[in-house]
Amino acid sequence: MTPADLADLADEVRAGKLGPDPGQVRVSVAFTTHQGVRHASRGQSYRNSVVSLRVDRAVGSCAVEPGEISDDDVHDTVGASIADLLDHPHAALRIAALDAYLMSAHPHETSGAHPVVVPAGGSLEKSMARAAAVVDLLDLPPGGRVLVVGVVNSLLHHLRSRGLDYTACDLKGGRTEWGEPIVADADPGDCDAVLASGMTLGNGTFEPLLRAAAGRPVVVFAQTGSAVLPWFVGAGVTAVSAEPYPFFWLDGGPSTIHIYRERPSW
Repeated sequence: MTPADLADLADEVRAGKLGPDPGQVRVSVAFTTHQGVRHASRGQSYRNSVVSLRVDRAVGSCAVEPGEISDDDVHDTVGASIADLLDHPHAALRIAALDAYLMSAHPHETSGAHPVVVPAGGSLEKSMARAAAVVDLLDLPPGGRVLVVGVVNSLLHHLRSRGLDYTACDLKGGRTEWGEPIVADADPGDCDAVLASGMTLGNGTFEPLLRAAAGRPVVVFAQTGSAVLPWFVGAGVTAVSAEPYPFFWLDGGPSTIHIYRERPSW
């Protein structure tokens, strides 16, 4: 099944075509993870929040802005069916529910993805190792230009080290670690490729970005929707680095990301 868009994928789930009846699949655990980070030697700090829903052994996640969603909204999903949550008024909970369902029905470990272990280390070491694996998915020669949607300075570091130029884009704006302006408009313009965060699913910019980038490689690094985005490989997305919960930044031990360069035949 090749989805036309996110709504089409959700409709397939509602119809029971991609796994068990979603009306009988229920959330057992719901939680929010709040993160504050400033890597050693880095001059910037960040805050992030992620809502996560557990279905059987799988955890689906969607990043949100801090304070965007209440603890009560998250708690109220416990015991709810995936069928009901696919129509939840909050987009983040719809994405987390879809992600949990698809990860339960189609685990990364059995979907033909290539696992890459991010070695144990400090927060900056792990961030840099994860970023190297993500940037490896871009097949561009030095001098190519990349639109980076969802700024992660470790990714920018690896682009710079490989002689790639970039336009940094994030709804929050601001400046990169090197003082470069971060634009808010995700327009590929004259860029040769797009490197985008899975957060685009939660904030509604994923599909407009795919349309704007038509004909260009689109690589997605996904903590949000890590089980959702592989369905779009070959349908506007070139490759996905899928990183389910628990994420690399949660502890110093080894963690695994799952690389999709070709769409699995689910």
